[in-house]
Amino acid sequence: MWKQHIVGSVIATFIIAAAISFNPFSASGSDEYNWGFKRAKNGEQAEAGAQLDQIVEKYDAIYKGKPDNKVAYLTFDNGYENGFTESILDTLKKENAPATFFLTGHYLESAPDLVKRMVKDGHMIGNHSYGHPNMARLTPDGMRKEWKKLDDKLRELTGIERTTYARPPEGTFNAKLLEVGNAEGYRHIFWSVAFKDWERDVRRGADYAYNALMEQLHPGAVILMHTVAQDNAEALPRFIADAKKQGYTFLSLNDLVLEHEDFPVALQSSTP
Repeated sequence: MWKQHIVGSVIATFIIAAAISFNPFSASGSDEYNWGFKRAKNGEQAEAGAQLDQIVEKYDAIYKGKPDNKVAYLTFDNGYENGFTESILDTLKKENAPATFFLTGHYLESAPDLVKRMVKDGHMIGNHSYGHPNMARLTPDGMRKEWKKLDDKLRELTGIERTTYARPPEGTFNAKLLEVGNAEGYRHIFWSVAFKDWERDVRRGADYAYNALMEQLHPGAVILMHTVAQDNAEALPRFIADAKKQGYTFLSLNDLVLEHEDFPVALQSSTP
């Protein structure tokens, strides 16, 4: 499975590079989309464009918060461990900044102690699928199996009953995925801040990650980072500190969801 995830990461290099460009979205086939947006600039919110906004609104997915509140939400995608998550957790604890970690089955199996620490430190766990497939190309039963298998393993490891926040691998989705997710009690969380940070062995430096985060920071930002990047681990303390100096507060996805009260799913508990 580790080799499969590495291959998936290579593919993601091409997919996400296009998704975070100024092209608001790219589609593969008539009903498959790769999440993307026009990047935030000068504190103005990122924009996904009319088509993706319509899909997000229809299925109560989220990718950003209110434009008039200086609040940011930290999220991390964890497919496999590369030695930097502990440092990230140390920073989050020191800064009292909550985060949501979207995990795969491989991560649950290969880094159980880090998962337990995430929960112990009060962070939430999101569902990034068990096997990291293209979720949009699965049958509804296949989608359910991916989410449930991850939840079953998480329950076995931590005692948490289930996840309620989902994020599709590589940002690839369709309307059916969001519809089935809603029916199963999963709210899809996309993002409004991202940059190229998923290459396991590529170093660009802490300044690269710091600058990418600060340049895109905006009110209601849902920030996507990958824990495999040493750049991120090194940049995170300075980013959080400087964002706070600008008046930003870091809150949890539960706080973000409270801005959308009509969604019939209970808030996720961070502890079992």
